[in-house]
Amino acid sequence: MPNNLILNNPYRPKPGNRVLRITKLQPFHITLPRIRRRKPIGVSLWILVYGFALMIAAGTILLMLPISSNSGQWTSVINSLFTATSAVCVTGLVVVDTLDHWNYFGQTIIIILIQLGGLGFMTSATILLIAARRRIGLQERILISESAGVSGIGGVVRLTRNIVFFTLITEAIGAMVFYIHFSVEFGWQAGIWKSIFQAVSSFNNAGFDLFGGFRSLTGYQSDYLIILTTAGLIILGGISFVVVANFFISHGLRRSSVDTKLVLLVTLILLALGTLFLLITEFNSPQTLGNLTLPDKILNAFFQSVTARTAGFNSLNIGALAIYSIFVIMILMFIGGASGSTAGGIKVNTLGILIAIIWDTIRGREYPGAFGREFPFQLIFRAITLLVISLGLIVGVFVVLSITEDFPSYKILFEIVSAFGTVGLTTGITPDLSIIGRAMIIITMFVGRLGPLTLTMVLARAQHPSKYRYPQETIRIG
Repeated sequence: MPNNLILNNPYRPKPGNRVLRITKLQPFHITLPRIRRRKPIGVSLWILVYGFALMIAAGTILLMLPISSNSGQWTSVINSLFTATSAVCVTGLVVVDTLDHWNYFGQTIIIILIQLGGLGFMTSATILLIAARRRIGLQERILISESAGVSGIGGVVRLTRNIVFFTLITEAIGAMVFYIHFSVEFGWQAGIWKSIFQAVSSFNNAGFDLFGGFRSLTGYQSDYLIILTTAGLIILGGISFVVVANFFISHGLRRSSVDTKLVLLVTLILLALGTLFLLITEFNSPQTLGNLTLPDKILNAFFQSVTARTAGFNSLNIGALAIYSIFVIMILMFIGGASGSTAGGIKVNTLGILIAIIWDTIRGREYPGAFGREFPFQLIFRAITLLVISLGLIVGVFVVLSITEDFPSYKILFEIVSAFGTVGLTTGITPDLSIIGRAMIIITMFVGRLGPLTLTMVLARAQHPSKYRYPQETIRIG
């Protein structure tokens, strides 16, 4: 390449004409616009989904085997899948009675699935890795923090150990209390098994029982030991270890985090309002509270308010409740327990944020918050998104089941909300659902267990700071 280049080529320059000469040709670069790629959701979401699906698949295969049933015959795929999904998702809806259909082997499979599902897949997997003396990597730590509902990855392995320790200790204490009664009623051998099963099912908010005939706890309406112990285990499992630990570390509610304050305050309000409403509406109903003494009425109204949050046990005949009582229970089931707990629903944390937003909007505050702290706008948007998507899912499933099932609409809706909230309460239609109905409830239970967690994970990962903002314009509402 010559150092001097004449640019008026192909014509030869004439003498006397000025020629533009470039002494050195500089290389040039074309900068293409950078294509902005969306952040991938990551493998953590799919590990959680596949982990729960794998546990359900393994449980389904084991429950299908003749060695799992009392009759010694094969159990159908749909019934085994329904039971395994209900156990892993700690729901409690059943199409066959746990005591009448499953033998000790089948019951053992169910209780293992409940324990693993209640702890969460990543917590269970972490314990296995620790037992095998395997190193917990960065990805596993992120997964544990996300599934436990905590921010940051520092100390998550210690947190996992504490969660398991707290779970086992609480279940052991509950089982010993249950044994005081069950050993007298069923003998020491059956009493031990029923006590362990009831304690694990109660703490994990599962709703499975070994009393037969789909009776749940209706035979213990006046037994304060059984009712209050079950209620205590449900509450402890439903508010999460993180809240319990923060409460005691902070030496009370005053110095606790805003999250802990919201969980405990909203839980207390829901329990009180639920108890009061059921006590008033069912006070004179002969099929529910009418024939009980006043202390027993208060006890059972309180218990039904506790278990409606996500546990699924019932001391009252749910099918005999008044329509307005069923509606209130559906609201409690939809809300559920705390984030990172064994409970389902949209969570009391979400409800607390929404209530604070509404209250501050009414008061004209520009930045919503609670207890002297403001909520990030991204957190507000996630709470609203979770609420709307959850309602949309329930409406969609309701439309399908309204076509396939021949039951009153309120009973179908009750079944769907119970499945979504992983509660397990039913008006009695679960065993009579069609194949399509059972399949839809299975999907709803799975989504209800993993949906709120995975949705918040997706929203958090998809968040990125905006480089520009559009001009504001007012839209008419109301």
